[in-house]
Amino acid sequence: MKNPLEILELVPDPEIPVINIVELGIVREAKVTSENSCEVTITPTYSACPAMFTIEEDIIKIMKENGWEAKVVTKMFPIWTTDWLTDEAREKLRAYGITPPEKGADEHHIGKPKKCPRCGSEHTKQISRFGSTLCKASYQCLDCLEPFDYFKCH
Repeated sequence: MKNPLEILELVPDPEIPVINIVELGIVREAKVTSENSCEVTITPTYSACPAMFTIEEDIIKIMKENGWEAKVVTKMFPIWTTDWLTDEAREKLRAYGITPPEKGADEHHIGKPKKCPRCGSEHTKQISRFGSTLCKASYQCLDCLEPFDYFKCH
């Protein structure tokens, strides 16, 4: 039987399917509680993240398919931070066309140009503070003229 954490790596984020929920950093812990039971602790990227219901259902379903009974616990504290994204997730976001956040999310990132995931230019401008989901903002590259999402730091 597979380790619970290995199984959780098979669950894609419903809003950004190129990264899984472990790479995203929302899986805080997957502990075995008995021979075929485990408890999975998750933290949402935003307190009102609509994907959390789907993620919880996906966790229970995939664990059951792999012989585990899973209990999912949502913890709001400490709050999720973009620093919990793995380096692999950051690269997958970039390849998918979403500029990943800088590490060390703080006020020093506000107003700084964001690198275009397509051409690499920092000659960009924010179009909207809100992108395709709550956790992203809309930008446009002023060199290649392509629009892109930026995964907000927090």
